[in-house]
Amino acid sequence: MPVATQACMKGLTAQQVESLGITLLLNNTYHLGLRPGTATLDSAGGAHRFQGWQRNMLTDSGGFQMVSLAKLQTTTEQGVEFENPFKPGERELLTPEESMRIQHSIGADIMMQLDDVIASTTTGPRMEEAMLRSVRWLDRCIQAHKGHEAKQNLFAIVQGGLDAQLRDHCLTEMLKRADDLPGYAVGGLSGGEEKGIFWQIVSQCAQRLPADKPRYVMGVGYSEDLLVCVALGMDMADCVFPTRTARFGIALTFDGPMNLRLKHYENDDRVIDESCPCPTCDSGKGLKRSVLWMISRGKETVGAHVVTLHNLMYQRRLLLQAREAIIKGRYPEYLRTFFRRYYVTHSRYPAWAVAALRSVGVDLMSDAPPDVEPAKDPAVTWDPIEVDALKT
Repeated sequence: MPVATQACMKGLTAQQVESLGITLLLNNTYHLGLRPGTATLDSAGGAHRFQGWQRNMLTDSGGFQMVSLAKLQTTTEQGVEFENPFKPGERELLTPEESMRIQHSIGADIMMQLDDVIASTTTGPRMEEAMLRSVRWLDRCIQAHKGHEAKQNLFAIVQGGLDAQLRDHCLTEMLKRADDLPGYAVGGLSGGEEKGIFWQIVSQCAQRLPADKPRYVMGVGYSEDLLVCVALGMDMADCVFPTRTARFGIALTFDGPMNLRLKHYENDDRVIDESCPCPTCDSGKGLKRSVLWMISRGKETVGAHVVTLHNLMYQRRLLLQAREAIIKGRYPEYLRTFFRRYYVTHSRYPAWAVAALRSVGVDLMSDAPPDVEPAKDPAVTWDPIEVDALKT
């Protein structure tokens, strides 16, 4: 799910995003509540019409800004009070009820509850307080949403940090409210925690969340993370990773991220990926790496634009192929093929991913030489130049 925080995908029009086959994107409640504001959204008939987006939309509740804008906010039982970045000296109170009101004006197909979000590595009483408050705020969101005429789906967000007992308590409480919740999200991760703990929390939540409702892991965007989370039972994810990296000249590929600003590509007459149907690659007939090198090095805006198109298409292809493999009962083989190509050698496989997949019966190391171990701290952002060197 690409992230269009402020009602736009950076560098692309809504029509361009839709042309890639993308059917769901994310807007942010906090930002749209400040600007353009609910009066403008109501006048426009909702955020779909406001931004010209004809497909599905999910809105983050504004809880994430409790971390990203931590220096500008104060949290109480009532809600979160933020400094208004557009009106110095003024403060805005975001309560569960106000979050629902803004999301009703946005008209999102999927709305997230307002949760008490703190850094994932936080320990002690504050984490328990945040988890319990998230449950109480969920009740307030459910109550504020009841009776609303438009068909909008409210998802709960499971909190509890890296503490398995807190997560379990939160799951128990939120599952009691299942009749009012069409779906669930796992929040409070992807905040710098160790991947070995990350996957165990995802697995714990997936095992208890209903299989007949969408399960959404928030803030996940790396290729290997997405595929592991799917294997653990997750259905949805979002991240700024594909669009943000594009603005730095990084193209995502099945051979690993490609840094198009490296001099190696100055005279390379190949496209990023000949099999990619995005407008940038055009199945081998599109822009050459040499052109992309020049415009990325020169920081031309079109460089970010064309790499963003490719990166969004890459992630769509990655997960469409995963879905097809699941339907055909071939997902374990799809995982082995992906990791073999992406990491080239077993010694580069991330140890956390190997352990996570073994927990669901997929052993990536089954065909590895007996003396080879996966990498405890793998480099996940190498360029295919390094891959070519390994192959030779």
